[in-house]
Amino acid sequence: MGNRKLIVGVLIGAIVGGAVTLFDRETRNYSRMKLSNMKYSSQSVLKNPSEAVRNIRKTFDTFNQNFTSGVESTITALEQVETTLEKYTNRNGSNRIE
Repeated sequence: MGNRKLIVGVLIGAIVGGAVTLFDRETRNYSRMKLSNMKYSSQSVLKNPSEAVRNIRKTFDTFNQNFTSGVESTITALEQVETTLEKYTNRNGSNRIE
């Protein structure tokens, strides 16, 4: 029961807040522009679903390559830090950093 009241309260607050922000002309124009762009994008996806899937796949592949490159760079940096620490500890004798 309390959970339902919370959800209803949040929804009512969001609706009222959205309506109040639309009193500003600049906000209305921005909202209109974004809704128009969203409408155009959704229509193009519905007309060309295979192109949409191809774009998603391409974006995912790019993200995957960038992520892999970042991981490899991080591993290389950690190996360099480890090598530097080993040189430092070997130079100072048996003092080990653990």
